Order: sequence, then structure tokens, then C-alpha cells
Amino acid sequence: MTHTNPLFDAVTDDALAARFTDTDAAVRRLAVLEAADLEDEAWLPLLADALRHDTDADVRRTAAERLSAWETNEAVDALCAALDDADTNTREAAADSLTALKDPVAGERLLPYLADADADAFARAALLRALRELRLPAAAEPALAALSDASPFVRREAIGVLGWLRHAHALPQLKQLARTDASTEVRHAAVGALGFATDDSVIETLTLALADEAWRVREEAAATLGKLRLVAARHALESALADDYWQVTLQAVRALGRLRDAASTHAVSDLLIFPISNVRKEAALALGELGNADALAVLEAALNDGDPEVRKAARIAIAQIGERGALHGAR
Repeated sequence: MTHTNPLFDAVTDDALAARFTDTDAAVRRLAVLEAADLEDEAWLPLLADALRHDTDADVRRTAAERLSAWETNEAVDALCAALDDADTNTREAAADSLTALKDPVAGERLLPYLADADADAFARAALLRALRELRLPAAAEPALAALSDASPFVRREAIGVLGWLRHAHALPQLKQLARTDASTEVRHAAVGALGFATDDSVIETLTLALADEAWRVREEAAATLGKLRLVAARHALESALADDYWQVTLQAVRALGRLRDAASTHAVSDLLIFPISNVRKEAALALGELGNADALAVLEAALNDGDPEVRKAARIAIAQIGERGALHGAR
């Protein structure tokens, strides 16, 4: 039943508002949920107040979660303040809600909080994470400064901001972090961020990363080399095919396919008998990219592979090589 009586609406609004101060925390939490579902900015002051001042952590957490639907100054300020909440779940909910920001103007509201000398590592990392996909040019300076932060979580998020901005001035520091940072997560992020480079100045760093002690960094290095299509990395990528982790092998063979250097045909062909079917599939696809007719025999043998995805990849590769041969013949 739909009510259009303004008096009824006023009474129900007053009843809902009163529940925000109920002595029962469960009632207050339900009030937060109900008010948020109305999607009316008139309820923002009560929602923000619940996040800032309610004595129950579940109520504050719920308010932090539901404020993700708004990008007003009031909502952003309340969420930023909640990054210092005594309850871990509330802090994390506020951080997650801030990452939902899509409006760069709302994102600019975060910058003063990032400059706050009293902000702890969790808050600094959360603010940088929220700024990442907004691609605010003004975020570059604090992100550059945060690359030397004592917290690896802050350094990692700062890398993300600079990577999304494709901030060329950060490349020297990113290369250094990729080589020497004590944190695997930071090295991993730095190696991935080098993918926005526009020349081969990062090739030495990335090839060194193929020998990093952490397999996830090696995997990311192979993927980044493939993304950049750095042909000079061919030998290093071929060596990476023998990595102890199949995930690294997979990214290395995928990268070799993107390089399209037929000289890698033999090294890639050997992977068609690799014990992991995902790697065999990538090897077949890479051979199609390499386009060398010398691979046809092993690809035809792969048509009998036990995995249907590998057989499909082999058929695609054979067709690619045939099309390329026909094209060259026509010339």
C-alpha cells in the first residue's frame, strides 16, 4: 500500500529518526540499514553521526558500509574519520567504502587527510587505495612521497596510484623498489607498474625480477615483459620457462608469444608435453603467434592431447600458421 499523505510521511520519518537513539543497538543498526535504503541525502547527517559516535561497533560498521553509496563531503569526511575507529572491522569497512568513490571531486576531499601527519599507516594506505582509480593528478606528489614510507602497505598503495596515473617521473623509484624493497608485495606491485613504461629503460629491472626469490614477482615480471613486448628479453623469458613454478612458466610462454620472435619456436614447442594443461594450452597459442611452420608437427600431435582446451588451442595455432603461410605466399 502506497501512502501519499505528507503527515503519514512525517510521522514515519520521525519514528525512524527516533530509532537512531534507541537504547538497543540492534534497533539502531536496523535504523541505519533502513535509512540508507531510502537513498535520500536527508538521512546523511544521522548516518554520518552513527558512524562517528555510536557506541556499538556493529552499528558503526554498518554505517561505514552503507555510506559507500554517497560521494558528498559529509559522507567522505565521516568515512575518513572512521579510518581511525577503535574497531578493526569498522576501519576496514570505511576503507572499502572509500574505494567505491568514482567522482574525482570527491576524491580531492581525501588529499588533506592524506597530508595529516597524525594519520596512521592503515589510514594512509586506505586513502591511497581510494585515490588509485580516480587518477587525480594532484595525487601524484603525495604518492611519490609515500614510496619511501616505512610501511610496505603504504608503499604498495602509492605504487598503485602512480601506476594508474602512468606517472613517468616515478619510474626511477619504481625500478629501485622492484629491485631492492624488502617486501614481496611492494616488489610485485612495482614490477607490475613498470608496465606503463614507453621504452626499454625498464628491461634490465624486469629481467632481474625474473630471478626474484618470490615466484609471484617472477610471474609478474614475465607478464610485464610480455605486455611491453620487449624483444630483447627473449633469452631471459626462455630461461624462465624452466621456473620451478608453473605459473611463472605460463606467463613466460605467453610473453614469448607476444614477442612473435620465431627463434623461440623450439623452446616453446617443448612445453607441449608439460604436465600442467594450462601451460600446454598457452604454449600452443604462443606457437600460433610465433607463426613458424616448423611447429606444425608438434601442434598436430597436440590434437590428441587429453585436455580439450589444449586441442582447441592447437587447432587455432595450426590455422594461424596456415593463414600466415598463405599470406606470405600471396606476396
